[in-house]
Amino acid sequence: MVVTSYAAPAGPVDMRDSAASDVGPITLSPRDSAWQRYRWTVLRVLSPVALLVLWQIASAAGVLSERVLPAPSLIFDAGLELLRNGELVDALAISGTRVVQGLVLGGVIGVALGALVGLSKLAEATVDPPLQMLRALPHLGLIPLFILWFGIGETPKILLVALGVAFPLYLNTFSAIRQIDRNFLDTAVVLGFSWRQRFTTIILPSIAPQLLVGLRQSLAIAWLSLIVAEQINAESGIGYIINNARDFLRVDTIIFGLVVYALMGIATDGIVRVLEKRALRYRLDV
Repeated sequence: MVVTSYAAPAGPVDMRDSAASDVGPITLSPRDSAWQRYRWTVLRVLSPVALLVLWQIASAAGVLSERVLPAPSLIFDAGLELLRNGELVDALAISGTRVVQGLVLGGVIGVALGALVGLSKLAEATVDPPLQMLRALPHLGLIPLFILWFGIGETPKILLVALGVAFPLYLNTFSAIRQIDRNFLDTAVVLGFSWRQRFTTIILPSIAPQLLVGLRQSLAIAWLSLIVAEQINAESGIGYIINNARDFLRVDTIIFGLVVYALMGIATDGIVRVLEKRALRYRLDV
């Protein structure tokens, strides 16, 4: 005979546990879910807007003098005036060309030297020490020498940007190559990979993340170098607009020119970030 026993629990039963288990997972409304997902992005966008509103209010109340720091609306009007008469478009084209030329020249030199020093112990012993000495010099302090050597035309401006761009790319390329796992390279040699196959399948994918970081650093330095370089008797570009506004005491135009520099730096950095996501989409943390 089979006896089935349904014994009662030995201790007291906590009804709160059973009630909690009956509730199930908490569901959020679509509005709450969207806020939870984009709240930091919204706050990042709203914070500069709030700063501009406070700035405008302080200017309207007379707390900030127009001669020292004009209101955002006046700076916007100055930029609109430059846009309507075509000066801003021409200046952006000229300044952008200078940055691209300096970036290409300095980038090629920086990546080539970084790869050479990273792949060769002999090059590290002979090429790296003088480069480190040159890197220790503030490149903006070389402006007087550049003027004496190359005059006051386009050449010193482009070279100054190139010099600022080269070192971040050189250091990141060198460091990235030295961090490649030697086991991968040894395995490739055992499997009979050619040098081109090793470069395309192991070296380039390994150094790409750090190389793109170096490119972002270089772009920031490129725009910083251009701001200083275009103060050297510039006859065109954003620097010329700023210098011209200084002669006529147009503080609003000067600030607008600086804002344009900043926006161009943010825009080019955003382009590199997009390229980084596309090139490194195989990495889940990008």
